[in-house]
Amino acid sequence: MRDSSTTPPEVSIVVPIYNELENLPDLVERIHGAMATQPLSFELIAVDDGSSDGSAARLRELTDGRPWLRAVCLVRNYGQSAALQAGFDQVRGRYVVTLDADLQNEPQDIPLLLQRLETDPDVDMVSGWRHQRQDKALSRRLPSMLANRLISRSTGVHLHDYGCALKAYRRPIIDRIRLYGELHRFIPSLAKEAGARITEVPVRHHARTRGVSKYGIDRTFRVILDLMLIVFFMRYRHRPLHAFGGMGLWLATPGLLMLAWLAGLKLLGHDVGGRPLLITGVMLLLMGLQLIVAGLVGEMLIRIYHEGRGQPQFYAHEHDPLADTAPAAGPPDAPLA
Repeated sequence: MRDSSTTPPEVSIVVPIYNELENLPDLVERIHGAMATQPLSFELIAVDDGSSDGSAARLRELTDGRPWLRAVCLVRNYGQSAALQAGFDQVRGRYVVTLDADLQNEPQDIPLLLQRLETDPDVDMVSGWRHQRQDKALSRRLPSMLANRLISRSTGVHLHDYGCALKAYRRPIIDRIRLYGELHRFIPSLAKEAGARITEVPVRHHARTRGVSKYGIDRTFRVILDLMLIVFFMRYRHRPLHAFGGMGLWLATPGLLMLAWLAGLKLLGHDVGGRPLLITGVMLLLMGLQLIVAGLVGEMLIRIYHEGRGQPQFYAHEHDPLADTAPAAGPPDAPLA
């Protein structure tokens, strides 16, 4: 392992921390021991997410004598997505690795993920799979299994374990995504949207021995809402009119037909003022028009987003076109000099 104090490191490891005081010394040493077994230089970016147990002060102490350890301390608890993004904003390596601070992820598996990125140019992201997960069956494993299947089916990114924090990325993928809210659960979907080619490898998992889990069964409902947002982003972010306008047409068309039929009855002399069908038709037409207008507003916002802020509409794999047009050294059967 080369010294990363004078040159930019090749690997940036980002670890969000919230009230993990007892785990910090062991976490830092185990990550250092794991990275010492492979040749790439590294940095550890530990992001304290407003801990209330003294984790931030302990983290600052651990940076003494460890030039590869960088502490980022947030002023309050913003959530795991914000903590990860704070770390992503600081990375310098060409590879980025994430894992949790609870020591349920095994730091010794980090070189395994990096080796896959080093040896397989067709992979941009390696996601860990806790195939022998050491958590409670009913409160953790069962909801996670159902969520993984739902997310895979909805997003088209088929993984066994979306919730595993141990992941490795090529740096350009991290530079293309932004995390907010609670989107850290859907990083593979965001990475695919950014052009990542994703694979999954089995990793080890340990039962928590110190500290308290920050997750509960209540997160299931938040996952469903966030999943709706992710699916919308993946399918309609660049064409919101197709989403809102499509729903608007489905509502406005039957409403318009109802009103046209009632107008015909009115012309024939029938009384239509007290019919429930009149109110239904008006409501459907108005709701449909509102959705269509919302789609048009969305299209204008997307135009401002791309043109005003200079955001790209697509990404391309790096390729040197001159390599394809350069003249050959000689005919196929030309003798060697």
